[in-house]
Amino acid sequence: MRRPPTPLAEDVVDEPAKAQLDAFLDQHRLMLTSCLDGLDEQQVRRRLVPSATTLLGLVKHATFVERVWFDEAITCRSRQEIGLEAGPEESFALHPEDTVASVQEAHLRACAASRRATASLDLDDLVHGNRRGPLPLRWVYLHVLRELAHHCGHADILREQLLATSSTTAPLGDG
Repeated sequence: MRRPPTPLAEDVVDEPAKAQLDAFLDQHRLMLTSCLDGLDEQQVRRRLVPSATTLLGLVKHATFVERVWFDEAITCRSRQEIGLEAGPEESFALHPEDTVASVQEAHLRACAASRRATASLDLDDLVHGNRRGPLPLRWVYLHVLRELAHHCGHADILREQLLATSSTTAPLGDG
């Protein structure tokens, strides 16, 4: 699956709020999955902090986030039905079959499914599949955007640390 073109936030200034939020989400989705670009399998699995956080684990976790908030919350299917880990901590766990290609592909598929799930919804529509009870889609968008921004920051720092110890010099983003 190829990465879809991502509109810049500046391109949607005059668009409705949902288009603006979609653009910001897509920019952060791309930023996070791109943190793996140009790195080898060993680098993306390397732990640079005391927690289980790795670059590959961050993108795998972002896939979990997409599926929780845009599948479970919207379709009301259980995590078990969707095939998800019970909680967010488990979503960082890496397995031998997890590779840069497989994790990026799963993330791209989850993001595409998220776009399809929200395409016909308005920001004020309620989603009913979250343990908190009914939530407006606007809140879900903002929550996921906050989550992605948080993890993009982690990824940026981890990638910078990895690049400082290798000959690779490709930056993650332009700020």
